[in-house]
Amino acid sequence: MGYVSASNTPTIVAGGGITVDYLVIAGGGSGGSGRGGGGGAGGYRNSVSGETTGGGGSAETPLTIALSTDYKVEVGAGGSTSGTGGTRGGRGNFSQFHYIVSTGGGGAGGEQSGVRDGLSGGSGGGGSSTSGGNGTGGAATTVPVQGYAGGNGLYTSDNAGGGGGGAGAVGANATSLTGGAGGNGLSSSITGSAVTRGGGGGGQSSTNGAGGSGGGGGGGGNAGTANTGGGGGAGSTTPGSGGSGVVILRYADSFTITFGAGVTGTESSASGGYKRATITAGSGNVSWA
Repeated sequence: MGYVSASNTPTIVAGGGITVDYLVIAGGGSGGSGRGGGGGAGGYRNSVSGETTGGGGSAETPLTIALSTDYKVEVGAGGSTSGTGGTRGGRGNFSQFHYIVSTGGGGAGGEQSGVRDGLSGGSGGGGSSTSGGNGTGGAATTVPVQGYAGGNGLYTSDNAGGGGGGAGAVGANATSLTGGAGGNGLSSSITGSAVTRGGGGGGQSSTNGAGGSGGGGGGGGNAGTANTGGGGGAGSTTPGSGGSGVVILRYADSFTITFGAGVTGTESSASGGYKRATITAGSGNVSWA
């Protein structure tokens, strides 16, 4: 059995298989230029029991995987923007394991009337503002839920951008001359230690908004942290790019994963009855034996 596309329904493995928990985080969106909004965090999908998926959803169902079978995996890059001129931030790229696909974070609104609204995504990008109106934050993906919406921009005596949505909270709305903070991310212990990922980027104004916990870049052009799916912060000339995503897989320690060509990953030693594979870049296949 080769590549299984994202559109396929779950595979039923005759005679059983191994159970694999997953944390699949897409690339974060980039911040907007000028006094723009913060980028939205990449979509956050999690199957670990007792934890949550992005946007307040319950943990998803682990996958049953056949041995000696190739399964598609891909890690999404963070979004970027051309920078100057009040441009909108770019969306992040999707991440995938088998048919589990997380949506890239929404790019943020820029300081121009035509692009001041944040884009939708796993979490939505923050809106910017102009003297002609306030940009709205982008919506978060809801089928399935993966994150939260971005905050709105606000024009008073000058422009201010809203924060990008995070996996764990909405991006804050801008206030007078203050950029909105990025929404916070979520903590997962899939690796055996609690790590927070999926923070939204901060908006920009006279006072810049902070990045959300879990890799969100602060306003002032700070990038989202790599392999967290964090949104990039707004920047007056060069906005922060979104952080790349990550795919983390947990399975019984009696099995060993093989990374195919094009996949950058590591397998942990056995601990607590599990091994963990952390895939940080690339696109290809993985299999177990």
